[in-house]
Amino acid sequence: MKKNILKYSMLFVILTILVTACGAQTAENTESVPEVVSSNVIAEGRLEPVQGTNLTFQARGIVEEVLVKAGDSVSKGDVLVRLANAGAAEAQVVIAQNAYDLLLRNQSGDRAKLWQAYMNAQIARANAEEKWEALNVDSIEDRIEDIEADIEDLKDDLQDAQDEFDKYKNLDENNSRRKNAEDDVEKAQEDLNKKIRELEAEIRKRDEVKAIYDAALAAEAEAKYQYEISLDGPNADQLTLAKANLDAAQDALSNYVLVAPFNGVIADVNVKVGEQVGPETRAVSIANFNSWIVRTTDVTELEVVKLSVGQQVTLNPDALPELQLTGEVIEISNAFTQQGGDILYTVRIKVNEKDERLKWGMTVEVTFLGE
Repeated sequence: MKKNILKYSMLFVILTILVTACGAQTAENTESVPEVVSSNVIAEGRLEPVQGTNLTFQARGIVEEVLVKAGDSVSKGDVLVRLANAGAAEAQVVIAQNAYDLLLRNQSGDRAKLWQAYMNAQIARANAEEKWEALNVDSIEDRIEDIEADIEDLKDDLQDAQDEFDKYKNLDENNSRRKNAEDDVEKAQEDLNKKIRELEAEIRKRDEVKAIYDAALAAEAEAKYQYEISLDGPNADQLTLAKANLDAAQDALSNYVLVAPFNGVIADVNVKVGEQVGPETRAVSIANFNSWIVRTTDVTELEVVKLSVGQQVTLNPDALPELQLTGEVIEISNAFTQQGGDILYTVRIKVNEKDERLKWGMTVEVTFLGE
């Protein structure tokens, strides 16, 4: 009886092992079935207009005119924003242009125009000179000296406050003496900074008027010179010089006046009248929204080798999931960037369709279609 029980027990164990093995084999066979993998490369990109740029001034100054607003259509060469100190540069361009045109045409009437430009430069110089003479420079310089003296006193106050704080700086941050001393240092620094800004404003009252006067003097001298050399008639050297002067004047003007570099639409205006700006200030964004480009942001070295110029793609904006666009690869960068250990390459794609809902900077899912 015990043998039979033992026999049956052994048979049960053997059957259990066989069943388990078969199940494992079935699971193993199931997992080994090959999956169907798409050959398409999928990436993320940013939507950009076919032409788009941010314009900045190359010189510092006060915004005098803002001639456009977001949504305005502009043509290449249209003036968008002017600085207050652009007048002298504009006058110089006019003078230089007149001089160059005079040499090209070489007519007595043109010489008369150049003479008129010289007269206009004299008027501009006289107006600037009058403003400079009317300015009470002595009074301004006296105020500058007084403010500079105040600044020295405030520097001493700041040092005294710092010395007092140093006595308590190792105490607990919540200690009342330490906190009071720290507040005194901050107040002394704020008073000093305020006085320094006051000094800068006072200096500008003098220097801005003087700069305009100096520019007007230079413009008058150049206008006189151009008129005088025109009396002898044009020659190759004069023509070359006049063209160089015109180019230089236009380059100088570009520091103070922003113009549209191409036909397009104003996307954003980031300055206002009376504001001080410089090279670090984005003044105007302009774009040509007639067609769109997508620039990828995450194509890796393993993926870029599967792509080629002319390859077809589909595009799905994240903000418009129901919209599917088509496009074509027009450029694959040979340079790379490194991000988080990945080597990335930028791919530019021309979008075939337009949609009024598309916006500059939208995120787009890009599917590069395989063969």
